[in-house]
Amino acid sequence: MIYSSHTRLNIAFVVEVVKKIMHNPKETHLQVIYHILHYLKGTPIKGILFTKGSEMILETCTDNDYAVSIDDKRSTLDIALFLEEI
Repeated sequence: MIYSSHTRLNIAFVVEVVKKIMHNPKETHLQVIYHILHYLKGTPIKGILFTKGSEMILETCTDNDYAVSIDDKRSTLDIALFLEEI
């Protein structure tokens, strides 16, 4: 699902949320994962299509804060990807 979140940007947020609870999963979290997989199965033609021979520029921006969360002292990382066809 992590790979799918790179090519299917509409699920990127929920996959990120699911990744955060992987260390202590519950039955309800498994139901969320099944729901995401069911959505992916039902929408196979959506996503980013890469064609052979096209030239593209990939730009990335990151923002990292170390132990910034007041509640649990966890670090945060934000990533933005910009893909442009020339």
